[in-house]
Formats: sequence, structure tokens, C-alpha cells
Amino acid sequence: MTTLDLGTVIISRRRRVGIRQADLAVLADVSLRTLIAIERGTANPSFETLSKIADVLGMELTLVMKS
Repeated sequence: MTTLDLGTVIISRRRRVGIRQADLAVLADVSLRTLIAIERGTANPSFETLSKIADVLGMELTLVMKS
């Protein structure tokens, strides 16, 4: 999954649960600027940041390691 795909997934889920970007940023303890960049696919977020966002959105993260 590319960062753009990730952003699309986050936007879709956020809209489905009816939460605004600003509210998600506060609840996930990430800056609004960071969240916007993740949703646009221009950021490379840490696993910790993604975990916080996923937790608020009720999503589960799966880590895949490729060699």
C-alpha cells in the first residue's frame, strides 16, 4: 500500500464514522498538519502515529515485513 492509498483509507474511514480532521487530530494526539499530509499521501508517518489514528477510527493495523 502506498502512502496515497493509506491516506484514502483514512479519509474514507474518518468520513464513515463522521469525524472531522481537526477532531481526529486532537483525539489521536497528532498535529492537524500531520494528519492532512498523511491523508494527502505526502507524509511518511511512523507506526506509532498510524497506530494512534487507527485506534481512534476503530481500525486494526497489520504490519507486513518484506525482504
